[in-house]
Amino acid sequence: MSRKLWPFAAAMAAVVLASNYLVEKPINDWLTWGAITYPFAFLVTDLVNRLRGVGAARRVVLVGFATGVALSLLVDPRIALASGTAFLVAQLFDIELFDSLRARAWWVAPALSTVLGAALDTTLFFSLAFAGTGLPWVGWAIGDLGVKWTVAALSLLPYRLLVGRALSVPRTSG
Repeated sequence: MSRKLWPFAAAMAAVVLASNYLVEKPINDWLTWGAITYPFAFLVTDLVNRLRGVGAARRVVLVGFATGVALSLLVDPRIALASGTAFLVAQLFDIELFDSLRARAWWVAPALSTVLGAALDTTLFFSLAFAGTGLPWVGWAIGDLGVKWTVAALSLLPYRLLVGRALSVPRTSG
């Protein structure tokens, strides 16, 4: 992986680790703290996809996934495995959908890929992590998805600003 991608992979791993820890910290009956941090994984993926392409986005997801899940295994193996499965499936889906929508208006690819990827991630994660535990996971999943969609909408502005800035800076070799 190139040096330019390491900050994105580190950010992805940090999001995964923080979210896996915070998902077990309820705010109320319908929301956990992990819902606040996890949506930033989609922002990282979409930024790399737009700026560096599909291959780079896949590498960032795989390195972030491996690092985040490995560290999360130390916190809670059940959460780590559910998170890893949901994260990998949803992020790879996000990358492919984003790429297929890339030529449309600037906001279409990040908005639709994140909305659908978040729904896939939420469904997989909460059913794998909490089904049969007696915890109010369906309510958490609904709250989680609502937050992911809200953060996705709010992330469009920073996405646009970061992509615009990155594309306007002349590239140098090296």
